[in-house]
Amino acid sequence: MAWIPAQILSFSARAALWSSRSTAKLMTPQSPFHHGRKMIQYTKTAPTLPTSSSLYMCDGGILDGFGNFFKRFTTKATASHILVSGGAEAEFKLQDLKEIIGDSPIQFAEAAAKYSECPSASSGGSLGEFGPGAMVKEFDQVVFNEEVGKVHGPIKTQFGYHLIYISERIE
Repeated sequence: MAWIPAQILSFSARAALWSSRSTAKLMTPQSPFHHGRKMIQYTKTAPTLPTSSSLYMCDGGILDGFGNFFKRFTTKATASHILVSGGAEAEFKLQDLKEIIGDSPIQFAEAAAKYSECPSASSGGSLGEFGPGAMVKEFDQVVFNEEVGKVHGPIKTQFGYHLIYISERIE
């Protein structure tokens, strides 16, 4: 409950006080708390929450938004990549390389060390562990949606073309 001097409230603020979620009454000069001016006694009531079980379920309910928010902090992936800058010739080079590598993490690391133009080449293309939003959008879409233990690509980003090997993903 709050006491608000009536003179400082705009018309729209007064209208808001009279809404269905609050109660307000004008204190007249005869009221014991008037102090020589008109006051409004304002009590804000809490909105009622739905009581259905969908409130607690994560299938599109209220908590789904929170689940997606927390997923950004709990989902992690470990991946490696081979970056080759250039146009169509880079894409064709990576397609050929993908056929040679297969899905072998050892061959992927060797190829990254030999062909990648990224500084991560010295560590076999390893990018370490990271969460959603740490990499460019196209890269994130592959790492957090595609199958683990496979080589994916070539994927085009602003940096060039990538082959991506997803080692692990924790959701």
